[in-house]
Amino acid sequence: MDAKLIERINELARLAKQRPLTEEETQERARLRAEYLIQFRENTRRTLENAVFERPDGSTFQLTRKPRDKGKLN
Repeated sequence: MDAKLIERINELARLAKQRPLTEEETQERARLRAEYLIQFRENTRRTLENAVFERPDGSTFQLTRKPRDKGKLN
């Protein structure tokens, strides 16, 4: 995760508590938040794909992805 991205998001949050954000700042905040969420989801997905779980009987397994339902929004 990019520390500069998080710092800028936090900076904009602090500014929003002090005064209304300008239109440009509001758009930047929305763009940065969307980018953060993409990175967060990707990191979480990679972590889960590499995780190995152990059953009570001692056998291990990895998670598998379920096929997406084309009718649902993700």
